[in-house]
Amino acid sequence: MTRLLLFPGSGSDSTHPALVAVERAVRPMRTVRADFPYRKAGRKAPDRAPVLLQAVRDEVAALPRRGGVVLGGRSMGGRICSMAVADELAPVRAKGLVLIAYPLHPPGKPDRLRVDHFPRLTVPCLFVHGTNDRFGTPDELTEWTATIPGAVTHVWIERKGHDLKGADDVVAAAVAEWVSAL
Repeated sequence: MTRLLLFPGSGSDSTHPALVAVERAVRPMRTVRADFPYRKAGRKAPDRAPVLLQAVRDEVAALPRRGGVVLGGRSMGGRICSMAVADELAPVRAKGLVLIAYPLHPPGKPDRLRVDHFPRLTVPCLFVHGTNDRFGTPDELTEWTATIPGAVTHVWIERKGHDLKGADDVVAAAVAEWVSAL
């Protein structure tokens, strides 16, 4: 049976309401909501990328081997999962990526893109994104996701920013529909 492994954004933990809503929406698929090491240690500042990537590898390794895994999460959590899948030396095997509010670049800094790994993503990717997200506009995200060789699906949530506040059910329904079609 396929499992869904979700990580939160940098300022949250695995109890984030959107992740809980996704878990409910994809039942009976087993979902694991995981925290990064800095959150487990009670710190607010994220660890550097190598530590976060290892955390994804460790969580995937802890899952039963049969079936498969769909990885993803909110903001930084989704970005780190996508980097783990695209890793050139030790890629994490996944059936797909769920990327909620992908942080394409820091707000107001479109020159600091987080897309170098996109051309190595060969698995299906779902991007659920607010049309008013300061971490990347729909046009920017569409431009850069075109560099992904795997199938890309966009779900745009109108008038929502990076926090997608008030849209947890919409996010969850989009993820559930996409995962069920994999």
